[in-house]
Amino acid sequence: MDYPFDEIVSSVAKLLEDPRNAIHQKFTCSNCGARQTMATPNKLFTKGTCEQCDAITDIQAQGCNYMLLISARVES
Repeated sequence: MDYPFDEIVSSVAKLLEDPRNAIHQKFTCSNCGARQTMATPNKLFTKGTCEQCDAITDIQAQGCNYMLLISARVES
C-alpha cells in the first residue's frame, strides 16, 4: 500500500534518527502495478523506474512506502 509522499518523508526522518535503522523505499508502478523496492538505502526518490516494464512513476505524486530494517548493534 502506498501513502502520501510527505507523510513517508516525515516518518522516515524520525526512524533514521536511530543509527540501527535503515529503510528501503517501495512504490507501485503506475503502468503495470508491479511492486518495486529501491536498492539505495536511506534515501527517498521522487521518481522511480519499474524493473518489469521500464515505466517511470512519479512517486511524489502517487505516494510510496518503505521497508524498515533494524540492526541489533550499532556500527562504530
